[in-house]
Amino acid sequence: MQPFLNKLGGFVRREAVLVISLVCALLSMLAVPPDAAYAGYIDLRVLCLLFCLMAVVAGLQQCGLLTVLAQRLLTGRKQLRLLYLALVLLPFFCSMLITNDVALITFVPFTVLVLGHIGRMEALIRVVVLQTLAANLGSMATPVGNPQNLFLCSYYGLSFGAFLRVVLPLTLVSLVALSVAALWTRGETIEITFPQREHIAQPRLFALLCLLFVLCLLSVVHVLHYGITTAVVALCLLLCARGLFARVDYALLFTFVCFFIFAGNIGRIDTVRAVLERLLSANAYWTSVLASQVISNVPAAVLLSGFTDQWRALLAGVDVGGLGTPIASLASLISLKLYLRAENASLPRYLLVFTLANIVGLVLLSAAAFLFGCVG
Repeated sequence: MQPFLNKLGGFVRREAVLVISLVCALLSMLAVPPDAAYAGYIDLRVLCLLFCLMAVVAGLQQCGLLTVLAQRLLTGRKQLRLLYLALVLLPFFCSMLITNDVALITFVPFTVLVLGHIGRMEALIRVVVLQTLAANLGSMATPVGNPQNLFLCSYYGLSFGAFLRVVLPLTLVSLVALSVAALWTRGETIEITFPQREHIAQPRLFALLCLLFVLCLLSVVHVLHYGITTAVVALCLLLCARGLFARVDYALLFTFVCFFIFAGNIGRIDTVRAVLERLLSANAYWTSVLASQVISNVPAAVLLSGFTDQWRALLAGVDVGGLGTPIASLASLISLKLYLRAENASLPRYLLVFTLANIVGLVLLSAAAFLFGCVG
């Protein structure tokens, strides 16, 4: 019994959001028993595109794309401040295409390696915190950058132009602020070398994955039906890279299913629906920001979308709302776990710097959202 309980406890800690979403779905089913309307809760397009993107991005990562890119950019004599800038902007721009969590999984360990190699581990907390903000903020620039963007674009049927008009100004403000923060250090020249030069592994598979990624993007912008893309991706993986099926985050997919059920049932409870509609009509931006601090921004987007047509404020709110508490964006927890593996890691110091940086970012971007008309 004890080994089972230990495994169960480990699973709950590892997949806390999934467990919470499952509990919420089951509780909501007590209020609204399963019926034919449940079928309408599930957004199959979002689930299929998430599956395709996760599988393809996992393959690109396996081929070493990001490691090769980072190594090519950082090798040689560099100004220390420019090194910090490069380490921060790598996850910022890469997260736009590979999602914020994958960017952090790739670049935080790489940063630990680089800073340890040049004897600058005292800067690790600062750089990792800035990388976390960079991944969360850079990912809001595209529909594929994070799950909530993909969901909201699908739910509201947003065109790419309409989406960009909301997120692009906020992304540019984020880029300037992160660049200033990264460059704010003393001038010093250092030499960076790596033990061996990395290369793209499995070039043919890499070329195929690049093509599949283009198909995914075409489906995101409604040029190609998601069903065709899903079938092509699944068939190619089955024939050429079966191992990538195991690297898909099925827990995230099931979390979406649970929150679809929860949000659908909540929408059929008149009292709860009235409260949420009242809050969102008062201020959809701040409602989504505050909800993100408690349940994280992906579930907040799924839950609140059914109660408002103010998609601009909701989109800005859940994206900016990824700043704040460590659970506001699940990617923040990933970088925290990776940092704690480093030698002499200090959780209190990390949380202090993380909290201060996130508060500053939240205030700055909320002010920008107000200026650009995203705050009701």
